[in-house]
Amino acid sequence: MIFETVEQLAVPSLEIRAGFADIVRTIAAHDAAMAARPEMNSIEVGGAPSSAMPLTFPFTVAAWNLERCLFAAESAAHLAATKAPVVLLSEMDNGMARTSQRHPTADVADTLGMQYAYGIEFIELGLGSDTEREFCEDDFNAKGFHGNALMASVPLGRPFMVRLWGERLWFADGEQPRLGERFAIGVVIDTEAGPFVAVSTHLESATTAAYRERQVKELIDALDEAFPGMPVLIGGDLNTGNHAGGDFEAEGLFAMSAARGFARHGGPLDVMTTRPSLITRWPERAMKLDWFLARGLKIGETRIISSLDETGRPLSDHDLITCVVEGFE
Repeated sequence: MIFETVEQLAVPSLEIRAGFADIVRTIAAHDAAMAARPEMNSIEVGGAPSSAMPLTFPFTVAAWNLERCLFAAESAAHLAATKAPVVLLSEMDNGMARTSQRHPTADVADTLGMQYAYGIEFIELGLGSDTEREFCEDDFNAKGFHGNALMASVPLGRPFMVRLWGERLWFADGEQPRLGERFAIGVVIDTEAGPFVAVSTHLESATTAAYRERQVKELIDALDEAFPGMPVLIGGDLNTGNHAGGDFEAEGLFAMSAARGFARHGGPLDVMTTRPSLITRWPERAMKLDWFLARGLKIGETRIISSLDETGRPLSDHDLITCVVEGFE
């Protein structure tokens, strides 16, 4: 578990990033390169909370895979409408040509009046997929960062990251090579009844259900060691059923996490959470990928909210999900 925080992540030079392409495609070589990069082993904490007071029950938590976050202002407005004081985000660019070299996490947090914690999932070695290149005005990435974030209107306590180690699948990808691995980012948030742990995560898509089950198991193990006995809310894109015929019930992570005391919350089971977007143009593909896993918390209504903006434009290929935290169990 990583607890190191910085005001701004270090940025490897274009020359250093170009050199990543020459690394031998082995797990050992990949991990040595990651270990040498401070930005891969620290958390950026920025923005400012709008309140210093603990959260009062009930309150809403939002989780959203923002698919790079092409439209930060519009996405922030969409989140503001939920009135959620805690927001879990995944697939957030930082210094990528396809999102105009911006830092959308910082932009969204500033608009919402929130403090944020941001970590790097991958350093992208290219400009992205063919459809993503259509959004690029530059032929380089200023930073090449892509990651997950958590933000709140109250102070973030003890920010941390947990790498969900797998097989470094994207390091050897021919179309979208990346240095990095999936991870979870979390914080401790104070409420009127005491603290709880909020976690934003993004599980692997291009793999099996057993792989994702192992990722969640290792995440829970790390949380139990660092925060024993504390209520936990995990939310995000769990990629359930992805590359497995779309059957989310085939995922062993649900039974495994239930055995560890977690209840799942994903809204109506017959309502999917993905849609075609400006980047992901697959109208026939609909899956239920996004969930909350809660332990020690009483969860009320869970909603799935369309990611279409007022003009009918999709802000992401994932819809937004929210849950109401009513109190501690």
